[in-house]
Amino acid sequence: MSSIEIDHLPDAILVLDSDRVLTAINAAAIDLLGRDSAVRVGEPVGVAFDVRAGGGAPALRDALPTAEGEFDLVFTRTDGTEVPVTATVRSGEGVTVLALRPSGERSGIAIISTVSHELRSPLTSVKGYTSLMLSRWDRLKDEQKRTMLEQVHHDADRVTRLVTELLDISRLETGRLVLRRQMVDLPSLAESVVEKVAMQIPELDCEVSFPTEVPRVYADPDKVEQVLTNLVENAAKYGSPQGMRISGESDGGSVAVAVSDAGEGIPAEDLPRVFTKFFRRDHGRPSGTGLGLWISQGLVEAHGGTLTAASTVGAGSTFRFTLPTDAFDRLHGDLESIGDGSS
Repeated sequence: MSSIEIDHLPDAILVLDSDRVLTAINAAAIDLLGRDSAVRVGEPVGVAFDVRAGGGAPALRDALPTAEGEFDLVFTRTDGTEVPVTATVRSGEGVTVLALRPSGERSGIAIISTVSHELRSPLTSVKGYTSLMLSRWDRLKDEQKRTMLEQVHHDADRVTRLVTELLDISRLETGRLVLRRQMVDLPSLAESVVEKVAMQIPELDCEVSFPTEVPRVYADPDKVEQVLTNLVENAAKYGSPQGMRISGESDGGSVAVAVSDAGEGIPAEDLPRVFTKFFRRDHGRPSGTGLGLWISQGLVEAHGGTLTAASTVGAGSTFRFTLPTDAFDRLHGDLESIGDGSS
């Protein structure tokens, strides 16, 4: 398993040889355990990391857990931060893969903390403007009232979006996401997204280009709009609002939609991490929860598609997602099979 392959996995991955020596570590694991984790390759895993079992005893030094299922570990980073994780182990052909993910309680706390921080700003704005209008309504000019109401409207939209993100996280992680599918015209949807984003980012210059005969897809229009809006806003925020392009193509089995920007591009070391939770690049105008791309990838995969990123430093980035064109036919076929009593 190459480092490129494991870098695309969402879980933190440690690859060990038959002697429990760390042979590879992916980008998610480096984010989770600290940037200095990468230099630990070549060391026994129990020596490379300060790791303990749930009861506090040192772990992974003499042997790996043999029990099936999940087990709890606590890694201590070099700065002293404890990282509780839920781990699974898989072994075969002299290679062991240790998959780690933040324990549910800690991950939930991190999400709540992040979203709460993002909610505070718009709610404070709404409270301030409404209080001002209530106390000084007769003394305010009409244009002042309109400006304040427009800001309240904008902040209410922001709160709604944050709550939607929080619900999407819960549904994606528990497998309870429900897609309300219908036939979707992607070119029209893309044009609508550009118009809406341009209301928030007036300097947006985005071309929409689709083939004349691009097929419609059987998908949840709200979720596809959410994904596309996220990609356009990210391109404007981290790339450039000028010279952007949304393009589409069909290969018969799927339709691909790409959002390309003319920004400075994403460094190679950051590219594998853009779809991980809470990741926000320092470049550009970083804001938000750092969950948007992670959620977008989950929404696309729930449709049976993929979301990928490519970038050239100095030349811009392209985020591309696919949606199957046969989703309706497959659903119809499944329903017919159920009606016939076949498996």
